[in-house]
Order: sequence, then structure tokens, then C-alpha cells
Amino acid sequence: MQKINELASRREPFLFILSYDLKEQFIQPLNELDADIFFKIGKQRNYPRKLINKNYLLTKSPLSFENYKKALEKVLEEIRRGNTYLLNLTFKTTIETDLSLKEIFTFAKAKYKLYFKDKFICFSPEKFIEIVNNQISTYPMKGTIEASIVNAKEKILTNEKEMAEHVMIVDLMRNDLAMVGTNVQVEKFRYVEKIQAGKQELLQVSSKITATLPKDWSRTLGDLLGTLLPAGSITGTPKKSTVSIIENIENYKRDFYTGVFGIFDGENLYSSVMIRFIEKEDNKLYYKSGGGITIDSDAQSEYQELIDKIYLPL
Repeated sequence: MQKINELASRREPFLFILSYDLKEQFIQPLNELDADIFFKIGKQRNYPRKLINKNYLLTKSPLSFENYKKALEKVLEEIRRGNTYLLNLTFKTTIETDLSLKEIFTFAKAKYKLYFKDKFICFSPEKFIEIVNNQISTYPMKGTIEASIVNAKEKILTNEKEMAEHVMIVDLMRNDLAMVGTNVQVEKFRYVEKIQAGKQELLQVSSKITATLPKDWSRTLGDLLGTLLPAGSITGTPKKSTVSIIENIENYKRDFYTGVFGIFDGENLYSSVMIRFIEKEDNKLYYKSGGGITIDSDAQSEYQELIDKIYLPL
């Protein structure tokens, strides 16, 4: 993270890509960026926009419901013991498609996109943090529903399980921002946005939390990121014990999945959580997905959510 401190101190624009456990870090000035890295962050991108002009195939082979349920029961037991209250449980699913990683990345419709050296891509709807004019903002996203469902917005906002999950994450992120800033405020609570999820539309529920940073925040930007990571929305609460439980229960390494990527433009910082994520291993493609588990979670519903999040927003 020291390289982030050094580049930000010099006000030198750069791209950063940080794995979930921070063991892998890619940090490079934008004017020296490798030719096989492409990104879109908000309105900033370094590749031409293209629309898909052909049909495509996507098949998915998720783990069995029985194996998912076994993992879920382990999480619920940890919740009963008081070791966690909310845990983001994820798995990787083998997928097959006739599109290349580069094509999926190029055609995908998302606010935040990353293509990294034909190793992985993400097309994320979720911001991590923004820092503009010494104000840091974070936007935890918890709660999705098919937009086509009758009274979908009312149903997602009145769902007690979704409400509890969202409140816990907002509280966690308030505490996280309090470690790096002052005057922490929840500016927007549970607002709803529409996103494209393959051929269907989803409503997603987010909140906006802000805090004030010292004027010289860029000098210690790497330390600030290290304090906030891993992101609360993809771990759970309390964060430290929940991260330990995730390591014991999930049957794979997340690596860059659920890490963060972003750019510092010389003045401000913009970043995203790396969800909606496809990785290439030994010439096979794996889609990593999951969802938040609470004491009220239903195994079949959570399993279906894991599968529903495997899509290409083309």
C-alpha cells in the first residue's frame, strides 16, 4: 500500500486493483498502464464502447443445493453462537460461453468494469468509496429483487430480512468511516436503483454514508484503504470474526473477487467492489457469486440468489 501513498502524495493519477485479502496488489500510473488492462469507472474509460451484435450462449453448473445447504448450516450455527450476525457466503460456479472474456467485458453494461490481462473481468454495480473535496462517501449495496415483480419496490423495502441485513451493513460502514474521518452521516438510507441483469431488470437497494477527511488525506491514501478493507458489504459483521468464519467455510480462495479497484485522478478517488466476477483458470471460466446470510435466511432462497447473480449484462 506504500506505493499508493507515494503516487497519491505526488498527485500522480493511477489505477489500483486490490485482492480481497490484500495479498495481491496491482498499482500502476495511468500514463504507464499495461496494454492489456481496460477499465470503466463511472464516466471514465480507456476503451471504445461497443454494443453486442450477435446471440450468445451461457450455461452454468453451480454446486448442488445439498452442498450449499451444508455450508449455510455452518454459517447459521456461527450466528447462533454469536460469532457473526451477517455473513456474505460465496461460491464459484463453472460456466461455459461462446464469448471471450474480452468480448463479455466490452459488451457488458455496468457502471464499473475491469478487464485484467485475460485473467478475470468484473462488471460491478457497486461503488466502494469516493473521495471528492476531502469528503469520503461509501455506498453499501444490500437487497435485490426482480423489477418485474408486482410492487417490487414496496416488497424489497418492507422485507424484514432485507431490512435487517441492510441496517447491519450501514452500521458497520459508519463505524469503518469513523476510523478514517469525522462527522460521519448517513445521507441516504435504502434508496432504490434499477440495474440490468442479463435479460431481466433488478431493483437494488443502497445507502450513502459520508465523512470528512483531513485535507492531506492523499498522503496516506494507501493506509486509509487498508483500514477500510475488506469491504463490509462482502464480508459481514462483526467484520474480524466474520472474515475468519468465511475462510473456514468457503471452499475456495476469493483472490481478486470481492476486492476493490479504482482510480486516483490526481485530485479525487473513485472505486468499486469487484462483484459480478468471472475468472479464467486452466482455460475454464468460473463465475463467483453469493449473498448475505442472517438468522432469518432460507436455504432455497439464498441458493437461488447465488444462481440468479450469474448473468451477463449484455
